[in-house]
Amino acid sequence: MTDAMGHSVDSALLATLVVGALRNARRRAAGLVEQAQAAHAALLAYSRDGGFVTGQLVRVDLVAQTAEVLNAGHPRPFRLRDGRADEIDLAAQEPFGALADTTWSTQELPLEAGDRVLFLTDGMLERSAEGLDIPALMLASAHLHPREAIQYLALLDAVGGELADDATSLCFDWHGGAQGDRVAHAGAEHRTQRERH
Repeated sequence: MTDAMGHSVDSALLATLVVGALRNARRRAAGLVEQAQAAHAALLAYSRDGGFVTGQLVRVDLVAQTAEVLNAGHPRPFRLRDGRADEIDLAAQEPFGALADTTWSTQELPLEAGDRVLFLTDGMLERSAEGLDIPALMLASAHLHPREAIQYLALLDAVGGELADDATSLCFDWHGGAQGDRVAHAGAEHRTQRERH
């Protein structure tokens, strides 16, 4: 998830440049730090006015049941676990393109079955939306599918229907276990249901 500084055409160009650099690095199977370096180098090479982009890169290891996170100046994510919603204590590092000699490191985010994690941009927390109680909204929408939970955040209501900044959020539920286990289990259930009919 990335968010370019400003609201102009230049900002859109910065965002496109970073997304392209991240995508190309990811397709080369680069790690999160290398992806961040590629985005940073692209901004330094092409940005005319020193613009920067905040971002949060995440890689989930299905076997180890952990997430690796690189936070480049983004707001911290939130986690709903066992009926409690809290901001996750992850250190924010420099945004892409902000300082020439920046380096990044990743942080581990352990996952437990039943976790719901919410990533968001600063537009969700700024200006008239700053009073939005994200943990309370996560608790109130815990029974909803992640897509519906995002809609429940109702940011437009909090800002009177008018956004002054980009507001992006991503919600995912972690059910635990390796993907192969879940697929095999789902296939077995499907076969059993077919045999009953």
